[in-house]
Amino acid sequence: MQPFIVDHDLAQPLVEQIVEQFIARIGDKSLRAGSRLPSIRGFAAEYRVSKFTVVEAYDRLVALGYVQSRRGAGFFVATRMEAHTNTPIRREPPLRRCVDSLWLLRQDALTADNGILKPGCGWLPADWMPQAELEKALRDLTRRPNARLTAYGEPFGYRPLRQQLTVRMAELEIEAEPEQIVLTNGAMQALDLIARYFVDEGDAVLVDEPGFFNVFANQKLNGARLYGVPRTPNGPDVAVLEALLAEHKPKLFITNSVLHNPTGTSLNRATAFRILQLAEKYDLTIVEDDIYSDFQTGPGERLAALDQLNRVIYIGSFSKTLSANLRVGFIAADAKRAQDLCDLKLLTGLSTSEAAERVIHAMLTEGAYRKHMERVKSHLKQAADLVLPRLERLGFSLWAQPSGGMFCYARLPHVEDTAPLAQAALMEGLMQAPGVLFCPQSGATPWLRFNVAHMQDPRVWGWLERVAAGEPARAL
Repeated sequence: MQPFIVDHDLAQPLVEQIVEQFIARIGDKSLRAGSRLPSIRGFAAEYRVSKFTVVEAYDRLVALGYVQSRRGAGFFVATRMEAHTNTPIRREPPLRRCVDSLWLLRQDALTADNGILKPGCGWLPADWMPQAELEKALRDLTRRPNARLTAYGEPFGYRPLRQQLTVRMAELEIEAEPEQIVLTNGAMQALDLIARYFVDEGDAVLVDEPGFFNVFANQKLNGARLYGVPRTPNGPDVAVLEALLAEHKPKLFITNSVLHNPTGTSLNRATAFRILQLAEKYDLTIVEDDIYSDFQTGPGERLAALDQLNRVIYIGSFSKTLSANLRVGFIAADAKRAQDLCDLKLLTGLSTSEAAERVIHAMLTEGAYRKHMERVKSHLKQAADLVLPRLERLGFSLWAQPSGGMFCYARLPHVEDTAPLAQAALMEGLMQAPGVLFCPQSGATPWLRFNVAHMQDPRVWGWLERVAAGEPARAL
């Protein structure tokens, strides 16, 4: 069998490169039905990719029906594919483009009560959330004669909440009218609407590297070619950004400015100005994902404040701070784009939940939200003051000192690929977030994202101590 070509410098993810070449070889009968695929360990070593990448590629081939997994024996070309090898290979279904980014979600990571410790998760502990205040707001809503519990919401979303959002944005020096704000089902619907509006199949989109894996998945689902802009402690690397803009003419650049996920760092003013200069020069639209805005305690610049929604589309959400269940987010843009995005929202999902939007409005206007966030920021500071020094004492190096929020990004000097480590941890009752999830292209990376709010359990530290010492991990 001819060697595979696995090019780490291509924009195409490594998993996709491997899958496509296996499908081609099955199609031209270089690999016949019943043939055994190379072992995961052997393929990973020969082509200098992580075992996690090979596992995902083989899992994808199984899901597409080209390969069968036999326990204890390995992976084999599926016999049933023999009759179809002369037919053209169909384009990979869009959902399969997102297989790498689905890894964390597949592990019941969004289930709060599955008994798994979650130092790698992306949300606050349940007992930090304002359960009683939310219950009160819901009860109050159901008692109002004009609650509109059975009606569709307004196309743009509940107007009083949009009016309140203009006040909150003004505090961040972003000027907007209610007609420039579209309420969404969380930030992910906001990102999906923007992708549908701007991105055609094959268009280039820039993202932070490292960055949020669901952003990568959403853009891939919409057919984008992703290019990572390396993150520095002060924001995106503007030299690389300009080179990518010149070469690929991307439709969008999606970035976190404040409390970046996964590093916890924030953009500084000099970098922000340079990004906007490049956006003007290359006619770039920037999507500023600011869902961690209300966790901010230290410095941090917002592109939307400097640009005033000219080239910047601003996204916010209450899912991380208040309720993931209510799913209330928003888009702020210039009036024309806001109207177009509202129309697209109607075409793809009709209206959003006015009941949820009214609850959020009540939490904001009655003072419960402000008090809740003050408590949360205090808890996060206390947690970070304990967690970060303790990680460093174990030998972890921080990617950078976080400027606040939930996250830090760290590595051990003797670990070059955290994907196998995370897989082993999950089998032992502990959910980690390996750095491969935060890279737009798959590949071995030594980094782990930690959530300081979920690091209190002694079992987490016991496991980390064993890993730091190079000892075999064991069940918790």
